[in-house]
Amino acid sequence: MIQPPSWLPVSPDSDFSVYNLPYGIFSKGKEKARVGVALGEWILDLAAAAQLGLLSEWEGAVSVFEQEVLNEFIAQGRPAWQSLRKSLQRLVTEEESPLRAVADQVLVRQAEARMHLPVRIGDYTDFYSSLEHATNVGKLFRPDNPLMPNWKYLPVAYHGRASSIVVSGTPVHRPQGQILPAGAEVPVLSPTQALDFELELGYIIGKNSPLGSNVATSEAGDYVFGCVLVNDWSARDIQRWEYQPLGPFLSKNFATSISPWVVPMDALVPFQTEGPRQEPPPLPYLRTSGAFNLDLELEVALKPGELPESTLCQTNARYLYWNIRQQIAHHTVTGCNLSIGDLLATGTISGTGPGPSSPGLSSRGSNGCLLELTKGGTSPVVIAGGGQRTYLLDGDEVIMRGFAHKNGLRVGFGEVRGKVLPALEQPGAEG
Repeated sequence: MIQPPSWLPVSPDSDFSVYNLPYGIFSKGKEKARVGVALGEWILDLAAAAQLGLLSEWEGAVSVFEQEVLNEFIAQGRPAWQSLRKSLQRLVTEEESPLRAVADQVLVRQAEARMHLPVRIGDYTDFYSSLEHATNVGKLFRPDNPLMPNWKYLPVAYHGRASSIVVSGTPVHRPQGQILPAGAEVPVLSPTQALDFELELGYIIGKNSPLGSNVATSEAGDYVFGCVLVNDWSARDIQRWEYQPLGPFLSKNFATSISPWVVPMDALVPFQTEGPRQEPPPLPYLRTSGAFNLDLELEVALKPGELPESTLCQTNARYLYWNIRQQIAHHTVTGCNLSIGDLLATGTISGTGPGPSSPGLSSRGSNGCLLELTKGGTSPVVIAGGGQRTYLLDGDEVIMRGFAHKNGLRVGFGEVRGKVLPALEQPGAEG
């Protein structure tokens, strides 16, 4: 539905248009963190708006929006989310809006606010849903047979560490762990020399499912509140030594960064698109029919210290082989329960476009991590100023962005940023 323009000036290039209105948790100065909505360069303070009676149709709105996480708001359910969204669009577009009269009491500049982790995340599952990513990585180790036999039959995933999920802007110390040096037979404890990013999309669960029940693909959409950008930091050399037979552990558990604004699924409906053809057909419980992928433009930039940014990757979420409905159906087929605030990430999103093209020195491609972009660290990427990277160095800042645009509509996520700090001091030996 076409909306009138907001009376609050919003740049056409802003991720936070009136068609978006994403939710986040913010604070200013020493004030308590609370719920806000982004519009252009501003944050609409929902707690203040509720206190002024502007959200009177919401029972208990003041207490809901004074919370330091979105979980209580999310628990109100989809009809309540949609009702509030319509109210907010009306308040920010009507010329005689009561909100306009008290704008100085309810609007905060984003540049003056501090953003916080938007939800209390109880569980985190990371999938492996990009065929291009799985194929590219598989070729590094199994050139003749890159995909494992199960890959096209189920959405592969592992359970991540929720306690180390951090909001954009939180620096990340270089992790250390056991690494097996080339040619060695005994591992050493060392800071990773192969620190990587992974460009992902994350879905925030908006509805509890009972333990012992499963969620059908036809119902799975009801369980999603919104989306965030995800950087699933990875230590590739630690991962190589530890991943068999049970998969990632220390190589992934040290940090996962997410964007501060949760884009509601209702804002993304115009950008839904069909995913790639799935062959062979999935088992019946995983079959879907419809447009359940998202046409989202995604990119990764690297800012090394004081040097300008270099764009390393540009891709699109529409390429994902396994969609969120299939991920939820598979996650719950055993009876595993989902809870409000759980995070389900897609895994690295790589595209179908050409990858690095320069012999010996990789250029910008559609691959969503350095492992792919550099062919396992053998072909460096070129960055601004003539430098190059195989993996991340201390002082590097990784910046991920994503947005959708169509017929004059633009909905975006803003950014998820993280700067690499040196490793912490190694633990001393006992005795």
